[in-house]
Amino acid sequence: MATQNIISKTKLKSILIELKNNAENLTKKDIGMWRDSWQLALNPENPQRLNLYRIYRDVMVDNHLNGCITQRKGYVLKKSFKLVDKNGKENPELTELLETEWFKNFCNLALDSVYFGHSLIQFGDLSNRNGLLYFDNTEIVPRENVIPEYGVFVRESGDEPQRGFSYRDGVFAAACIEVGKPKDLGLLLKVAPQSLSKKNMMAYWDTFGEMFGMPIRIGKTSSRDPKEITKAENFLRDMAGASWGLFPEGTEVEIKETSRGDAFNVYDQRINRCNSEISKAIIGQTMTIDSGSSLSQSQVHLEVFNNIIDSDADMLRDVINWKLIPFMIMHGFPLAGYRFDWDNSIDYTPEQQLKIEQMLLNNYDIDPKYFAEKYNIKILGKKEAQTPALSAGDEGFFV
Repeated sequence: MATQNIISKTKLKSILIELKNNAENLTKKDIGMWRDSWQLALNPENPQRLNLYRIYRDVMVDNHLNGCITQRKGYVLKKSFKLVDKNGKENPELTELLETEWFKNFCNLALDSVYFGHSLIQFGDLSNRNGLLYFDNTEIVPRENVIPEYGVFVRESGDEPQRGFSYRDGVFAAACIEVGKPKDLGLLLKVAPQSLSKKNMMAYWDTFGEMFGMPIRIGKTSSRDPKEITKAENFLRDMAGASWGLFPEGTEVEIKETSRGDAFNVYDQRINRCNSEISKAIIGQTMTIDSGSSLSQSQVHLEVFNNIIDSDADMLRDVINWKLIPFMIMHGFPLAGYRFDWDNSIDYTPEQQLKIEQMLLNNYDIDPKYFAEKYNIKILGKKEAQTPALSAGDEGFFV
């Protein structure tokens, strides 16, 4: 009996070999591009970061990486702040100057330097609203046009530094602030290989699912009539939930279930490993963004994460005090003699605040103005302790 198989073993083997070769080529291409781009960015005579930034934009599509960065930045951006004098006393009116969209956008862009490396931030026009000065906007100067090693930006990405314009002096210095070290390429340089590998693994898994995720339909027929063979092929191709077919005698239809069950260990475990490596690079641990296994372990991981948040907050405070505030004073903001600081007292939970106040009251004499200003109540003085009234049954106690 003549037999015709829709997918032969030889054809299936050739498809698997082709899939393996494509996977290897794609992985080598991605990692090779990353290494070549890194090398171009390190060129001492004409450093070029364009290709590296293209890879950065590609890996930023990674949802897990985005979640790690958003979590780390979010904890810093939500912190309360204040402007204080040399004695540490806040000036609420000056603090209000920073309660603006342009300042929050500046902080966001400044924190981006942790991930992208050196960042050049440009300020818009200075405006006045109800006596309060503010900048129209803040935006990043296209990174591919900036050559921080030479302190210049160029009209066309790829131009040599000698054709650039200095942003560290002259008119451009009055419109820009640079954040980060000139040769810093950011944390994305370290996580890019993991993100690229994960992207490839997900693509391979999709291909695996297309090939082996559904049962294979195999048709066998003893007919040599091309019309009958074509009829069988069309039926197998269009086969759906309510399909049926009428075939000549000797035709068989077989549904072959896949027996390959290692896709999870091959692909999903590699994807999870990529995610854990990304988490360690960005937030120092895994449990604050992934599920944890125990309370003690999660507390240790949270402490590591808080140390990273404190480091970012300290970096941002230095940038504001040493670069932004002098820049604002140069543009007429009345901030001379004041500095930026985080207001941690506002960020305490009610339970933490209660414990702190009880500790202070039990050990120190506290100025009533503290409570009057904090809770917006007028304190007349300390209430005297009253002797409790005696009841009729208590008189015999003094006899």
